[in-house]
Amino acid sequence: MTNQSQHYITPAWVADQGDGTFRNPVLHADYSDPDVIRVGEDFYMTASSFGHLPGLPILHSKDLVNWRLINHAIQTMPLEGYERPQHGKGVWAPAIRHHDGKFWIYYGDPDVGIFMTQADDPADEWSPLHLVKAGKGLIDTCPFWDEDGQAYLVHAYAHSRSGIKHKLNLCRMTPDGKQLLDEGQIVFDGTESHPTMEGPKMYKRNGWYYIFAPAGGVATGWQVVMRSQSVFGPYEDRIVMHQGESEVNGPHQGGWVELESGESWFMHFQDKDAYGRIVHLQPVTWIDDWPIIGKARGTNAEIGEPVERLTKPDVGKDWPIEIPETTDEFDAVDLGLQWQWQGNLQEDWYSLQERPGHLRLFAAPALDGTELYDAPQLLMQKFPALAFAAETRLDFAQLRPQAQAGMIVFGLRYLYLAIRGSEEGQAGQLVLVQGTEEQEQQLWSTVCQGNVVTIRLVVEEGAKCSFTYSWDGERFHSVEAPLFQAEPGKWVGAKCGLFALTLSGQESAGYVDADYFRIGKVQANA
Repeated sequence: MTNQSQHYITPAWVADQGDGTFRNPVLHADYSDPDVIRVGEDFYMTASSFGHLPGLPILHSKDLVNWRLINHAIQTMPLEGYERPQHGKGVWAPAIRHHDGKFWIYYGDPDVGIFMTQADDPADEWSPLHLVKAGKGLIDTCPFWDEDGQAYLVHAYAHSRSGIKHKLNLCRMTPDGKQLLDEGQIVFDGTESHPTMEGPKMYKRNGWYYIFAPAGGVATGWQVVMRSQSVFGPYEDRIVMHQGESEVNGPHQGGWVELESGESWFMHFQDKDAYGRIVHLQPVTWIDDWPIIGKARGTNAEIGEPVERLTKPDVGKDWPIEIPETTDEFDAVDLGLQWQWQGNLQEDWYSLQERPGHLRLFAAPALDGTELYDAPQLLMQKFPALAFAAETRLDFAQLRPQAQAGMIVFGLRYLYLAIRGSEEGQAGQLVLVQGTEEQEQQLWSTVCQGNVVTIRLVVEEGAKCSFTYSWDGERFHSVEAPLFQAEPGKWVGAKCGLFALTLSGQESAGYVDADYFRIGKVQANA
């Protein structure tokens, strides 16, 4: 590891301030539509994963501030079509619950229906996906088991598939959670007062049934809470959190937990464009059996606003600082849990065994000659911070003609710095390419010097990206190109990572070996 590399392994975003306080967001990463539960002294969270695999991330915490990614509930998607990317489809807005000694996750696939999976231990294997109800446009599902043993499921609708919008539907469900017993009934219509009502989560407290649900749209909305003393309503409603004077736009959609200490907290997302839907933690105050999320300001004492920094939740003790992993030295038997592919994994895409301590990416052909945007073998992870650097060292000696491999920033627009293989006896090229779903444009190139290159990506505040490179791992050279503005993908934030593929021919065109992939804070003296 060079001295320059050492500047990039300090964590890029840490919420725990080490003095009993924390700053929001607690996760500056795209854990979209988060839901959270407490089981004893442990907290578990899941989030939308759309078409990226493995899917349904499982995160664990002891204090709601420090989180670690421990698993994915879906390793392989069993549905047709996932041999290729399914941009914006798949797993939408899951709910996680603990009931009858088991962990349960429900989610709606807008094109297929409502799915469920369960596990005895969230860190172990989850059961195969079970189709609870087939149907298009059934999304944002949440189960609820009442004290009398009756079970229910509340969900929203995707207007693009169902033609229904702004409404929440509540169905009876078998106690085993495997089947809905009826078509349900609309328990809330937000058309007039709360348009784009979606993402419901159902709870019971002090004899009241509650539905927490966001409205107003992901970037501009607010958090609504409805309550009734009958499970099917009628429900009265209140806005309990909005942006107000804060800088947190559209604060809504998440999960509520109550601590053993009696405190209540709410985890929610903020849509932050290229960074995706990042995760905030807000205090909850109950007054007359109505919650206020965040801190109320001014004359309206019923509506809270997001808080940037405050005292950590009272969980009885201090826990060590922890963040989801981003760096991978490729010296384990498996890839780090932060990595996701754009489709179901094919075993011939990579190896961690053929050259120990390295990730070998094989330059497999893109599907049907498609461009990189629709290549499933991109290995990527979420942007982890407002500003960060990522670095890798690639040995491309075995990369053949017509193949390319490198580092990528990916969204609806993407940018990559990659090696293009050459004929034997000729030097390859290092190229900078910008692309979209429709086309690619080469912006810059230089002749390779040797067979090893270190590539460094720097992401500045505002998700502005640039690459540098080094042939000796010490002297880095700038790529002569304007800063690239990263963009989100389809319902997801921008990602960064590695790839190797060939865009012509039907056979693998060699491989590239990655020594490491490190992400960290950009230091001023780097």
